Amino acid sequence: MDSELKPTQRQSTASKLGFSPLLVVAFVLIAMVGTLVDRQNREAAQQELRISVGERIGLIRAKLEGNINGNIQLVRGLISTLKTEPEMPQGRFAELSSHLFTGNSQLRNIAAAPDLIVSLMYPMAGNERAIGLDYRQNAAQRAMAMAVRDGAEIVIAGPVDLVQGGEGIIGRFPVFTGEAGESGFWGIVSAVIDTERLYRDSGLLDPDLPIDVAIIGQDASGGSGAQFFGPVSVLASSPVTAEVALPNGSWLLAAVPKNGWNQPSAAVWWQRLLIIIAGILVLLPIAIAERLSEQRKTSMRDLRIREEHLQRLSRRLELALDASNVGVWELNLETDELVWDDRMRELYDLPPDIETPNVDVWSSTLHPDDAQRALDEFDEALQSRGQYQSNFRVILRNGDIRHIRAKAAVHNVGNAPRIIGLNWDVTADVKLHDALTQAKSQMEHRNAELEATKAKIEHMALHDSLTGLPNRRFLDSELSRPETGEQPETLSHALLIVDLDRFKQINDTFGHAAGDALLVHVSAILRTLARPSDFVARIGGDEFVIVCRQDADEKQLTALAESIVDQMRAPMQYHGKECRFGVSIGISTSEYGTSEASHLLVNADLALYQAKSTGRNRFAFFTPELQANTLRAKTLADDIMRGIEEREFRPYYQLQFDASSHRITGVEALARWHHPKHGILTPDRFLDASEEFNLTAAIDREVLKQTLADVKTWTLHGLDIPRASVNVSAQRLLDPTLPERLATLDIEPGTLSFELVESIFLDDCDDIVLRNIESIKAMGIDIEIDDFGTGRTSIVSLMKLNPRRLKIDRQLIIPMTESRASRKLAKSVIEIGKSLNIEVVAEGVETMRHAELLKKLGCDILQGYAFAQPMPAAELMRRAGNSAELSA
Repeated sequence: MDSELKPTQRQSTASKLGFSPLLVVAFVLIAMVGTLVDRQNREAAQQELRISVGERIGLIRAKLEGNINGNIQLVRGLISTLKTEPEMPQGRFAELSSHLFTGNSQLRNIAAAPDLIVSLMYPMAGNERAIGLDYRQNAAQRAMAMAVRDGAEIVIAGPVDLVQGGEGIIGRFPVFTGEAGESGFWGIVSAVIDTERLYRDSGLLDPDLPIDVAIIGQDASGGSGAQFFGPVSVLASSPVTAEVALPNGSWLLAAVPKNGWNQPSAAVWWQRLLIIIAGILVLLPIAIAERLSEQRKTSMRDLRIREEHLQRLSRRLELALDASNVGVWELNLETDELVWDDRMRELYDLPPDIETPNVDVWSSTLHPDDAQRALDEFDEALQSRGQYQSNFRVILRNGDIRHIRAKAAVHNVGNAPRIIGLNWDVTADVKLHDALTQAKSQMEHRNAELEATKAKIEHMALHDSLTGLPNRRFLDSELSRPETGEQPETLSHALLIVDLDRFKQINDTFGHAAGDALLVHVSAILRTLARPSDFVARIGGDEFVIVCRQDADEKQLTALAESIVDQMRAPMQYHGKECRFGVSIGISTSEYGTSEASHLLVNADLALYQAKSTGRNRFAFFTPELQANTLRAKTLADDIMRGIEEREFRPYYQLQFDASSHRITGVEALARWHHPKHGILTPDRFLDASEEFNLTAAIDREVLKQTLADVKTWTLHGLDIPRASVNVSAQRLLDPTLPERLATLDIEPGTLSFELVESIFLDDCDDIVLRNIESIKAMGIDIEIDDFGTGRTSIVSLMKLNPRRLKIDRQLIIPMTESRASRKLAKSVIEIGKSLNIEVVAEGVETMRHAELLKKLGCDILQGYAFAQPMPAAELMRRAGNSAELSA
């Protein structure tokens, strides 16, 4: 075909190619106006989009501020109550705090640290280790606590990673008590806000949110702080910002649309369509007029002009084919003459020496894998004289492979049928298709991996990583699951709490790896013994739960508990060593009027406490009597706390006398409760409850303060009492701040003794107790061992402690007058004291016969009803005026 076009014809066609000046000017003007209008429309759409983003981020900011301020106000309400009740107990604190966790609060836990020592916590579960934390002694917390105290303002910190899992925002509130102008620093209240719930309630986690949001300002540091939420790319995308005001600073919110600022807008496209239509309406009449004018001129031209016009059309077609990289071929079906244009020769990379291609030349370039199929499709088209379409590969001279797509149709030109077709290179399309297919396959594989990872994460979130059992979170979900099948009132639910005995000793003796092996061993036993319908979970370090959803009577539960206890008695083999342990089990059922899971759990915990208190390695059922006993103990403890606040606990003094001269050597301060309803109560009425609820130390402090005041009064009135002995409980000796507290009291060295029961200073005594005892002795306070002879103290432990005095328990003294063995035991204790240069005090001296025997045995000091009964300070002052009453 190219050989038929002469060079002069091509030049003529090129010189006449173009549009009229009027049409070009109109097109340029319309294009400029359209471009300007389109730009303005896009800017207006983007501005509207920024306004929309600003409205959404403003709503999120308002929700964040509202939720945070709401939580702060809830805590401030609690602080207001603390100001009026500075001695608030844990029970009262928990009751008030529980109201803060209802409704839409995002609070996770609340702790109060009076005098910078954490002693109040809600919820307590999972946070027990924080009780007793002294901010002043903790290097990590000291600076924060001082900043809160000195700044007298709330301090917001976080978000921070929590030990219990997840993230939290910590608000620390200083608490001051007293009247205006006389306020004193009470302590700190710390509240943890769950960030996930805060984000969700503020709309940040809404899956339908059309914007990406980032939050900057870790620890309320504002826009200059670190980013802690959202994609990092938000800050680099010209975001809309808003400031979240916090009590001690602020956060900066930044937001951009999820699809970017240049996302397509339907309104913009409609406006572009209108611009195009308007341009067409303007250009169309001009083009029609130009066309009519050209037709008028053309009609006046002769045959030569028409031929030239035909040549121009041919040239345009050639240019179009060249621009589209499409090769054209023609085959005469009568003569088998094949004509290729230059583009066809380029597509097949034919060498220059092949001037006239034919079907054999074409077939020689085909890829061996495609050759037969391509030839069959071509033959079929020739035979059917219909449409021809095929895709195949050809091999170029340099070995490269090119993908060709061919289309053709049979036409009759005169009496000679011809097939005319097109070939074009689709290699890029094939490669793109292959790349997309591979990307799709990779994406499907990635999605499968993500689904598997998601399932694994969900499993890990609900199961204990060590034993594989459901964890506390799964248990809570299981307990809150509604019943199915039978009605709840027709079912008998049961819950067993299984707590390991001697788990700490195994950890300390064999190491934590042995402890982990023991937990796995126990979980396997519980899985084996539990029924398929039962739910077994590990909820704590050494605590497991079995939930029996199906009908289970007391006989079945007893058999299950006995099986567990028996199985746990068998030692576990660990690296050739036997690890012996046991379990205590608490069982609660819906028999006693409750099927709520939370009540069953509380009741089972009470039963577990009962099982442990009766000797461990056994089980106990919850009963109403057990609940009543617990309620009575709690009521008594509340009454004791009230009595401490009302200063109803007072010391009664029993005089001590020299065994030889019977002169007064000191007094022992004995606690008595002046109860407003029950009169004067001795320690046997309140000591057990006070120890169970950790109130003994408070009673000791009150008795010590009153004793020191009475000693000063006696001295001012000329009454010579050389020494006063005061009992000190184990709870108080475990207080690391005891020496500092005693240093604030006016104690004259040598005038005060602390009596320690023998069980406090056993051979495995706590290091804190030993350090406190040494500090007490350094302050000039004597140490006495009370009730000696009833415990298991070794001579080595006695030498290590080096007390000033030993007190022989009354159980050894009273039978002395009748029992020779008792006298021998008393003599042995006295000889031990003498050999260690320790004074020996005998208590329980009821008769003068006791006094004579003890004197002969070498006892130093006597105390008992034979000399004087316990009496209040005022009576001791009165009787001091009559020395006969105080003598033997």
